[in-house]
Amino acid sequence: MKKNISIFLIILVTFLVQTSFNLIFPSVLAVPNLVLILTCCNGYMRGKKSGMWTGLLSGLMLDLFYGRILGLTALALLYIGYFNGFLFKVFFDDDIRVPLVAVGISDLAYGVFSYLVRCLSGAKLSFGSGLLYTILPETFCTVLCTIPLYFLYHWLNKKITANELEEEQSPWLRR
Repeated sequence: MKKNISIFLIILVTFLVQTSFNLIFPSVLAVPNLVLILTCCNGYMRGKKSGMWTGLLSGLMLDLFYGRILGLTALALLYIGYFNGFLFKVFFDDDIRVPLVAVGISDLAYGVFSYLVRCLSGAKLSFGSGLLYTILPETFCTVLCTIPLYFLYHWLNKKITANELEEEQSPWLRR
């Protein structure tokens, strides 16, 4: 129970920071996708199921407050969390290369998905300019923000996992 509440609070704080990022840093042109970083890191560190739930909850919150179509961002982040959960088998504590590549690929896929949804909803957009001026700068900014956030999420994951193990042990097995 404490684990679920802790993860929900992390999702909520990440959502609030992402939605107020322009207020904190007004001169930034590309805004990193912090919710996507959390979804990727959670799938990478905790597995497919946790990545899916993180993506679903984060996406629903984004859809409820900023989305035009309810559930579309939630579905995209759910799949991103699921596919990053496959990397759980190669999880290493201090290796940041795998999460950086995973976040980069996930953000590119999310950007292309968002572009396709906008095109299908009737917007006349050029893919080349959308890729060059929107998707790639956001991906670069997201990958840069992954470096400190991965270590923060890793530290939080260690604390949550340590509390889980303490709760699961029976009183007579403790030292």
